Amino acid sequence: MVLGYLVDADLANNSASWQWIAGCGADAAPYFRIFNPVTQGKKFDPNGSYVRRFIPEIASLPDKYLFSPWETPDHILKESGIELGNTYPNPIVDLKSPFFDLIDN
Repeated sequence: MVLGYLVDADLANNSASWQWIAGCGADAAPYFRIFNPVTQGKKFDPNGSYVRRFIPEIASLPDKYLFSPWETPDHILKESGIELGNTYPNPIVDLKSPFFDLIDN
């Protein structure tokens, strides 16, 4: 079970939170509630302490690129020893798609 791998595991709290984020909980799921990991990271981990601790593959990136490594210039990736698609995965969702623009406006 995934709870065994969480540092702050709490069955009741985690279950409700995961359902809320997924939009399948008991509460209403408004169309505009979309979890954006880049926005959340910048807002709640502005210095990147959490990300650097738990994602060591990108810990050496400058703060500016920590939450969106795929936007990092190639020379900085190389200096940091990061190869997208090899040492760190490429993104699977385009957070800049027209859908997300519509929601933000």
